[in-house]
Formats: sequence, structure tokens, C-alpha cells
Amino acid sequence: MSWSALPLSEVADFALGKMLDQAKNKGDLLPYLANINVRWGEFELYDLREMRFESREVERFSLKYGDIVMCEGGEPGRCALWKDQQSSMMFQKALHRIRPNDCLDSRFLYYSFLNLRKSNGFEPYFTGATIKHLPREQLAKVIVRFPDIKSQEAIATVLENYDDLIATNQRRIALLEDASRRLYREWFVHLRFPGHESVPVKDGVPEGWSLKPLGEIAPLHYGKSLKATERKDGNVPVYGSSGIVGTHNQALVSAGAIVVGRKGNVGSLYYSQEPCFPIDTVFFISPEKASFRLYVALHQLNFISSDAAVPGLNRTYAQSLPLLLPNHDLQIEFERLATPIFEQIQGLTQYNRQLAQARDRLLPKLMSGQLDVSDIALPEEAVA
Repeated sequence: MSWSALPLSEVADFALGKMLDQAKNKGDLLPYLANINVRWGEFELYDLREMRFESREVERFSLKYGDIVMCEGGEPGRCALWKDQQSSMMFQKALHRIRPNDCLDSRFLYYSFLNLRKSNGFEPYFTGATIKHLPREQLAKVIVRFPDIKSQEAIATVLENYDDLIATNQRRIALLEDASRRLYREWFVHLRFPGHESVPVKDGVPEGWSLKPLGEIAPLHYGKSLKATERKDGNVPVYGSSGIVGTHNQALVSAGAIVVGRKGNVGSLYYSQEPCFPIDTVFFISPEKASFRLYVALHQLNFISSDAAVPGLNRTYAQSLPLLLPNHDLQIEFERLATPIFEQIQGLTQYNRQLAQARDRLLPKLMSGQLDVSDIALPEEAVA
């Protein structure tokens, strides 16, 4: 199979988004993507901002199915494929919109970029000694290798199958976590726990229970700075406030830690079932103090302080938040009911890790033509 190798400027149209300027921008308010909304392979759409766009600007700054959205700064090159996840979506100047020509399958181009990232292939195109950027003129020079369109589609379909299955499992995990949180709220927030009819309640605290600040139950520890350029090849997940932001070869804490976002996605919560490295945008609760029940309980706390001048989570404030502790018997009963849910989450998380590792092993071989796509068996859905 013969492959072509051309600069991106010859195989795709690309442009930066609109500059955010509240004083000058006019028109209708529309949601837009900023750098923080773009992760590798996915978009975070739960905290979108809006900007004014005039009718003449809509075509230029709107996204279409199959567009690739890429970060110009922050972690330059980080990108995801737009599949109309939300209607009327625009994009800000901190992002490139890349629209492949007919010679390229957009999914194949996305996986080409992912392969470049994993091999540090973007590095030669970055500008800036300390703060890296990928400006338009440098993006234009990025070399794209590709076979004929049918081969591209076959390669992309195999890799996309892994990512689709990972996304399906992530949705199943979200549903399982929601079920555990609903059970917790029913028992420990609304106080409709087994036998509640016969338990006296004073000032919102049932007899035999206690109300303690989070800091007494499980102190918050600061994560440690670990820049992307300092990370070594390995399988240890690196946690930031948006979740796993990379991997490293050494862990900061052992398995079972709870991670709490303190900058960026303030109050975001993650339960790491394996040794991990929380960076300096998060706090973590050590495994000795963490548990699945505590992880569920933390979702009931309001980590956003209205008194904070700068967006972020103050540790003193967070550790002062009160948490209701049930009696020992109810804690045991909750764990009994929640454990099967937690085990399903563990199983799906482990399977997702295996899928991601399998995809990453295939990626360089498929994107270089070393491996024939017809020889690859597609992954199977996990059994609940």
C-alpha cells in the first residue's frame, strides 16, 4: 500500500476561532468552545460560556460534523473530533478548526494527530521557549501521511471502535455512580435510611450519628507539580482537575485515593482505583482515609465558595465543610449495597484501561502501514 506525505496546508482547511472581546462583539449570544473544553478525543460541554456572534460570522466560526478542534496553546496539539455533540456550537481564537479535504477521512486525520502526540511529533512545530504554542503558520507545516481513502476509513473504523466502546463503558460507569449517589442521598441527606422511623433526630443529626468537618474525617493534601514535558513513559495515570491528563512512570499515591479539583474544574471528583499522580491543580485524599462511601458522600458538598475572589478551591474552606457520619451499622449496610456497584465500576474501568492500551499499541502500526487492518479483531463489549 503506497502512502502520501503532505503538509496539512495541502490536505485541509483550518482557521482560528473568534477573539473574545465583550466591548466589541455584537450579535446573538451563542455557546462556544474554549481551550478548557477540548480534551484528547472528547469535549467537556457542561460549563460552556457564550459570546456574541453576528449573522455574517456564524458560518466562519461555527463547527460542522467531522471538524477537528485543536488547542493552539495550553497543551498545543490536543484535539478532538466534533460529531455534533451540541447544536449551534462556535469556537474561540485559542482553538484551531481543521476541516479535511476530500482526500482525508476526518477520523483518520484525528488519529494521525493522536499518533503524533504519543510520539512527540508535534514538538518540532511548537513555538515559545517556556510557554508552548502551535500557531497557524506552524500547524500548516505538520506532515500528514495517508493511504487511499478506503484504507483510511478501514483504519479509522478499527481505532474508533475501541474509543466508542470506551465511551459506552464511561456512560455505564456514570449511571452506576449516579445510582450510588441516589442511594446515599436517600439515606444520608433525606434521612430515609432503614429504620429511620424509630430514630430521634435533633438539629438534623439522627441519634448515634455525628457531624464533623471534612478535615477531621479525611484531610486534603496538595498535588505535586508535574509538567507534561517532565512526564516519563509509563502507565500511571496523571490526574488534573479535568480527570486523567496523561501518564507517568511513577505514582505519587497508592491505589484508592480520591482526587478533588482545586483549579480549573473546581470541586471535580475522581476515585483512582490504581496508583496515580495528582498534579498541583488538585487536592487528594490518601487511600488510608478514602473509601467509595466517602467518594459518594463528597458529591453532596458545595466546594464553590461565593467569598473567593479568585476561582479556586481554598483548602481551609473545603476542610471546614461539614459531613454527616452515620452510625457504624448503617455504614456497613451501605457498603454492603454499594460494593456490587463499586465492583462493576472497577471492572469497567479496568476494561477501559485495557482497551486504551490495546488501541495505543495498534495506533503507530496502523498509522504507519506496518499492520494490515484486515488482520485485526474488533474488541467486544464488557459483560456487566
